[in-house]
Amino acid sequence: MEVNRSFWLDRPTFVTGGTGLVGNWLVCRLIEAGADIICLVRDWVPQSELVRAGLIERVKVVRGDIRDREVLERALGEYEVDTVIHLAAQTIVTIANRNPLSTFETNIAGTWNLLEACRRSPKVRQIVVASSDKAYGDQDTLPYDENTPLQGQHPYDVSKSAADLIAKTYAVSYDLPVAITRCGNFYGGGDLNWNRIVPGTIRSILRGQPPGIRTEGTSVSE
Repeated sequence: MEVNRSFWLDRPTFVTGGTGLVGNWLVCRLIEAGADIICLVRDWVPQSELVRAGLIERVKVVRGDIRDREVLERALGEYEVDTVIHLAAQTIVTIANRNPLSTFETNIAGTWNLLEACRRSPKVRQIVVASSDKAYGDQDTLPYDENTPLQGQHPYDVSKSAADLIAKTYAVSYDLPVAITRCGNFYGGGDLNWNRIVPGTIRSILRGQPPGIRTEGTSVSE
């Protein structure tokens, strides 16, 4: 996909979750487009593509947590951020099932803290919030579309449903320029979450191990 370099050139762009799978490649493309990138980084992950490929040397780094609104407001204000791309999240369903509170705090409270910081930052002109198709929960009618109700029931699903609704609240009630993307399962180079099916299967094959079967093998018919 072509990148509109004239749009992104020198544009102050705040990216959360820049060390994750999608964040790594997004930052790479934004660097190519000439954007002025500010990344919120909580944990130092040397194996991430952002660090391993030296991309982190080409962006401004704000060390902090997505749940810390004061850090977010400072970053948005001091760097006069124009565009915000929110990718930071706890993205693993099994972890969410074991640790629902930390998932809710990151995915829900993290989203409202960022949006509130954006509301208080007059330079912010556009915000992209990365959601998930899990926000739809279990539906009787498939395939779902953008008009399908959000009805997550399990911890990860609920965290994305709630974050979506909070983002919509800020768009409708405060006229905040928010766009929401509801993404499916990503895969690609630099994915360090080995319990995801694609990287986990590849690692098993490289180690000469049989790939793990994720279900009991019962067929499903539509």
